[in-house]
Amino acid sequence: MTNTTGKVYLLGAGPGDVAYLTVKADYLLQQAQVLVYDALVDEQLLQRVATDCLKLDVGKRGGKPSTPQAEINQLLVNYCQQGKQVVRLKSGDPFIFGRCTAEIQALKAAGCVFEVVPGISSALAAPLLAGIPLTDPVFSRCFAVLTAHEPEALDWEALSRLETLVILMGGQHLAEIIHRLIRQGRSRLTPIAIIRWAGTVNQQIWTGELGNILEITAGLSLSPVVIVIGEVVGLRNYLQPEKITSEQLILPTMTANSQLPLNGKTILVTRAAGQSSQFCDRLTAAGAKVIEMPTLEIGPPASWQALDNAIANLTDFDWLILTSTNGVDYFFDRLTAIGKDSRHLANVKIAVVGEKTAQSLKKRGLQPDFIPPNFVADSLVEHFPEQLLGKKVLFPRVESGGREVLVKELTAKQAQVIEVPAYQSCCPSNIPATAELALKNHEVDIITFASSKTVQFFCQLINSRFPSIADVLAGVCIASIGPQTSKTCHDLLGRVDVEAEEYTLDGLTQALIIWAQ
Repeated sequence: MTNTTGKVYLLGAGPGDVAYLTVKADYLLQQAQVLVYDALVDEQLLQRVATDCLKLDVGKRGGKPSTPQAEINQLLVNYCQQGKQVVRLKSGDPFIFGRCTAEIQALKAAGCVFEVVPGISSALAAPLLAGIPLTDPVFSRCFAVLTAHEPEALDWEALSRLETLVILMGGQHLAEIIHRLIRQGRSRLTPIAIIRWAGTVNQQIWTGELGNILEITAGLSLSPVVIVIGEVVGLRNYLQPEKITSEQLILPTMTANSQLPLNGKTILVTRAAGQSSQFCDRLTAAGAKVIEMPTLEIGPPASWQALDNAIANLTDFDWLILTSTNGVDYFFDRLTAIGKDSRHLANVKIAVVGEKTAQSLKKRGLQPDFIPPNFVADSLVEHFPEQLLGKKVLFPRVESGGREVLVKELTAKQAQVIEVPAYQSCCPSNIPATAELALKNHEVDIITFASSKTVQFFCQLINSRFPSIADVLAGVCIASIGPQTSKTCHDLLGRVDVEAEEYTLDGLTQALIIWAQ
C-alpha cells in the first residue's frame, strides 16, 4: 500500500479473534494509515496496525449511541481524497449484514478507489467451532442464514420448513423466534445451539431443544450470539476432537475451545508496542485470552553521531555484536540511511544473542557467524569462538539502562569494545485502558516479562496508577523469559512463579503450558 493516491479497503475481520484474519486482511491492517472500525469481538485486531495509524471507532452496538452512517461515509471519502490508505474494518464478512452498500455508493459518487476484502462470517465459523456441521447427507441438505434484528419482517412459514437455520443478531429475540417457529409447526424437540463469542477464548455454547432453551439460558447475556436450529446440532456430540495435550501443540492451533491448555487464562503481555504479535498469537493458539500492556517504547537515540562514526569506519572492526532485534533493525536501517549496505560488513564477523535476533539478521540477508548455545549475553563471552585479545568489537546497543556485563567481560578478555547508542527505550506515558481495567478488576491470571526493562517500567506504570503493586499482583502468576529477567522480578516484585527453560518466547509459552496443567 505505497500508492500516492488514496484507497479504501472494506475489510472483513472474521468472527473476532485475530487468529481468523485472512492473510491479506492481516497485511492490509499492518499497512493501513487510517483504520475506521466497528465494534469488534477482539481488541487485539487493533494492535495489528502501525503505531502511527489513525484509529477511528465508529462501532455500532444495539442500544448504544453509534456514529451515523452518513458520517461514516464522509470519513471514508475525506481520508481517501487526502491520499490515505484506509481500512474500513467490519466484523465477519463485509457483505453478510455488513451495511456496505451505502459506503460503496458514497465512495463511487466521490470517485474514490475501493476494494472489498472477504472475511470469515460468524454464520459459518461459529457452528464449525462448536462442532456443528451445517450440512449433512441425512439431516441437512440446505441451510439458511438470516438476521433476527427485525423478526417481524421475516417469512417464518417458509423458514420453518428449512432443515437448518443459522440466525445472527437473535439473542434479544430468542423467545419470539421460538414462538414463531413452533406456531408454524416446528417440533418443540428440535435441537438448538446458542454460541456466544464464537471464535474467541471466551466462547460459550448452550444446547437444548426449542422447548427448553429459554429455561436453560434464563438470566444469561446472549449477545453476541449465533443461533443454530436443526437436527445437525445433535451431531455435535460425535464430532468433537479429542483432548489436546501440550505435547500435541507443536503448531499454532487456532480453535478456541476448552480443550486447549491455556483455556480460561488471561495473560498480560508486557513487551514493546509492535513487537508482541507472534508471542500473543502463540498464547492465543494455546487457548489464552491475551491483553497487551506495552511497557517499552522504542525509538532512535538522542544522537546518531557515534553510530555514524562507527559505520564510517567499519573496516576497522573484527566483530559486530547484536543482542536484540532492536539492535539489528536500528543498526541496519541507519546503515542504509547514510548510503551504505551489508557489503560494507564483508570483512566483519557478526555474533548475535538469541534466535529471534538471528532471525532478524537473516531477514537482512545475512547469516550470523556465531550464536551462543544459551540465549543470554553471558553465554556469548563464555563460548566465543576465538581469542578476543586485540580484537576490535562494535557493539550497537540501547542508549541507557542496558546491562554492562557483556562489555565488562569482553574487555576483561582484552577486546577493544566500542559501544554506540543505536536506539533508546523508555517507559510509555500510560497504561492501555483494557489492561488497566483488567488489572483493577483482578481479571489477569499471568503476567509475562521478556526483559529486565519490561519489569522496571511495569513497576513504574503500576506505581503511577495503583495504590499498591502488591494488591495488583495478588494471585497473579509472574512469568519470566530467563535468569536475568527473573533476578529483576525478584528484586522489584519479590518473586517469580515460572521461568522458561529455553530463554525464548516459545520457551516461555511452553513453560506456561506446563504450569497451567
